[in-house]
Amino acid sequence: MLIPRNLQAAAVALVAAGSLIATAASARSVGARSAGALAATSQHKVMVILEENHSMAEALTQMPYLALLSSRFGKMRTYSAVSHPSLPNYLALGGGSTFRVLDDRDPEAHPIASPSVFGQTLAAHKSAKVYAESMPSNCALTNTASYAVRHNEWTYFNSPAERSGCNTYDVPMGTTISGNLADDIAAGTLPVTGQMTPNICNDGHDCSLALADKWLYAWMRKIAAGPDYRAGNLTVIVTFDEDDRSANNQVAFVVIDPRLHARTVWVPANHYAVTRWWEANAGVGPLFNAATAPGLRWTFGLR
Repeated sequence: MLIPRNLQAAAVALVAAGSLIATAASARSVGARSAGALAATSQHKVMVILEENHSMAEALTQMPYLALLSSRFGKMRTYSAVSHPSLPNYLALGGGSTFRVLDDRDPEAHPIASPSVFGQTLAAHKSAKVYAESMPSNCALTNTASYAVRHNEWTYFNSPAERSGCNTYDVPMGTTISGNLADDIAAGTLPVTGQMTPNICNDGHDCSLALADKWLYAWMRKIAAGPDYRAGNLTVIVTFDEDDRSANNQVAFVVIDPRLHARTVWVPANHYAVTRWWEANAGVGPLFNAATAPGLRWTFGLR
């Protein structure tokens, strides 16, 4: 499949920026060592972008911009979702377990008393935020138009601390022009533990992967121009909640980081490895199945 010129140019620009950032990051690393590994880790940020219901093969053939990013930066060839349908996979990502959930019902049907990775991060006095596209208000607990609550896992964790965090930091995404995410990108205040949840069109659930690719391109161009990415303090992970039940739940997993150059990882892993990546980056302990998940951050050579 041919790559549209504008998408290809954007990916090339990301690579060029990444080379400059990598050089600057290397220079800073000498002084950072004396400050201690934990302090250095706590300053880094991880943003996870979740797409929907397509296998790795489908994603990388029908999303040319994502495919180009995967070849220029980093990708996994052996990454899988953990279940069907959507909700158990989101819970696995945000909580380290499916909590025996087997459906897509609303938070009222599945209240979870355990901590989430977002709540863990806040409890460690670090920043966490979910940006949910088309959500009508903070931490909305029911579906509204193209907002699907089953794709916003923080809303299911209902302890007082979790609900307080969700009500404050689980926010409507906005657009690339204005809103919570655009403001945080511009200000360099993206969270240590972050998630971007597109609406059910832009995530490829109800609309084409070509449209999801254009959505990703628009946001990645914005992110790459922001101070967090330009300073080398941000890793972006793009993956899918599940496949379409055609490929043993194998889904795409792409890592965009200025320190990466055409890195391919073959270690078998699933969504619990993302939970562990978030937690290791935030300096908090692993939740449930994240404790035995591979440390992909180190596998990709990132610290």
